[in-house]
Amino acid sequence: MKATLQQHLVAASDDLVEKHGYQYFPESAVRMEWLQKAPKTESDLRCPHGVQFYDVVIDGKRHERAAWRYEAPRPEMQSVAGRFGFWGDVTVS
Repeated sequence: MKATLQQHLVAASDDLVEKHGYQYFPESAVRMEWLQKAPKTESDLRCPHGVQFYDVVIDGKRHERAAWRYEAPRPEMQSVAGRFGFWGDVTVS
């Protein structure tokens, strides 16, 4: 499976975990040089799993909060620990 943004391959892996309709990629499959931590919102701070969103920045264009991962997932989300989900401008297929 691939995560793409405007013909750029952001992540690719066969080692995916599906949870609540999202596919989560291992960090080793993600172009980390394109991810920048986004400031946490009040909603982020209330997340019981310690969500951290990331902007995807390619060729100087910022795609805000297009990726995320859980920093302290509770037991029901442990299967996605250390993995990234994508949405918004990023297409997962």
